[in-house]
Amino acid sequence: MIRDATEADFGAITDIYAHNVLHGTGTFALEPPSQDEMLASFRSFKGMGLPYILAEEDGRILGYAYASPFRTRPGYRYGIEDSIYLAPVAVGRGLGKALLNRLIELCIARGLYTMIAVIGDGENGASIGVHRACGFTVTGTLPRAGFKFGRWLDVVFMTRDLLPPVDMPEGEGWAG
Repeated sequence: MIRDATEADFGAITDIYAHNVLHGTGTFALEPPSQDEMLASFRSFKGMGLPYILAEEDGRILGYAYASPFRTRPGYRYGIEDSIYLAPVAVGRGLGKALLNRLIELCIARGLYTMIAVIGDGENGASIGVHRACGFTVTGTLPRAGFKFGRWLDVVFMTRDLLPPVDMPEGEGWAG
């Protein structure tokens, strides 16, 4: 089941992210943030009206996804970045794709125009594949943009239009 995340979910969400920080290259963080730091980000994104969702099975949180501003300057207000993190037991079960598809639906309903994936580690074929399957295209690569676990990591940018491009967007994007 995919549902909105709540503050009560942040023990599990923090644990999932900590595992990804300590064992993966999908994030360039080197130290896991505290639950309070994770909650502060959640509150900030929810305060902007951005979706923060999770996948749950039999009461166990298996992964989560959220939309955040791609950049914070107002000119970027119609574009958002997606983030998806899974628990180790959830990898390879299609939950990343299910979370991303739901996140896309929610962002379209919010009137956002472009979703941007910033994929840490250009060799992350699973994340690139999930994004491709959800309609994203590779729009650029930043070689050696990060360094983690003793090796250089490329960053792959992928984008997907959520709404047809227009000369003058309606609404205020994530800023309104």
